[in-house]
Amino acid sequence: MQDNLQILCTRPLDESQLLEAKEKGIDIDIVSFIHTEPIESVEVQQEIEVALQSSAPVVFTSMNAVEAVAEMIVDEQPEWDIYCIGHATAKLVKKYFPHAVIAGTASDAAELAEVIIDTASTDEVIFFCGNQRREELPDLLRKNDFTVDEIVVYQTINTPHKIKKDYIGILFFSPSAVESFFINNKVGERTILFAIGNTTAATIRKHTSNKILIADEPGKEYLVEKMIEYFT
Repeated sequence: MQDNLQILCTRPLDESQLLEAKEKGIDIDIVSFIHTEPIESVEVQQEIEVALQSSAPVVFTSMNAVEAVAEMIVDEQPEWDIYCIGHATAKLVKKYFPHAVIAGTASDAAELAEVIIDTASTDEVIFFCGNQRREELPDLLRKNDFTVDEIVVYQTINTPHKIKKDYIGILFFSPSAVESFFINNKVGERTILFAIGNTTAATIRKHTSNKILIADEPGKEYLVEKMIEYFT
């Protein structure tokens, strides 16, 4: 009897995704290499209150930022124009801010910056982000004469672990998780690495020359599908 393929996933998955993989002969171990915490300070609360009164478009590049802001404005229904990373983040935006308008989406931060540059009706944006946010989006906007008001609403904390099993595939969902993983680990020559998007893939390339496959769309279910398709 052939043993199931062993896959490491660096963030939690739905039980249905684990079962789907198992039915295809794939066992997925879950080990989180980061965790996030909202920043619940008076200063951040005040910045969000100012943003609620602003007419500037709002930008989200992560689900964590959407959830952190939503927790702080429970009694408010902002009518923001919102630019965000597509699918999973956009889905959360619609859930938490039903009166807002999604003005544009893209598959990664650099593409989202281009969408904002091409379509925004003002040259100022409010960027809700984490303490380890990437430079691509704010840098591109500022190079095109945009004012970027950054509000850091959550922090990402590395939780590195030493992995002892030999996995045929590893799934990564953020650059931060990649960096945390490689603090204590290397990958085998045959290990296939799966990335949620181009920015995460670029971070993986800093640490290894192994084969990298990128999800067709930026959502954890698409990355799991990509992995299952590859191995089956």
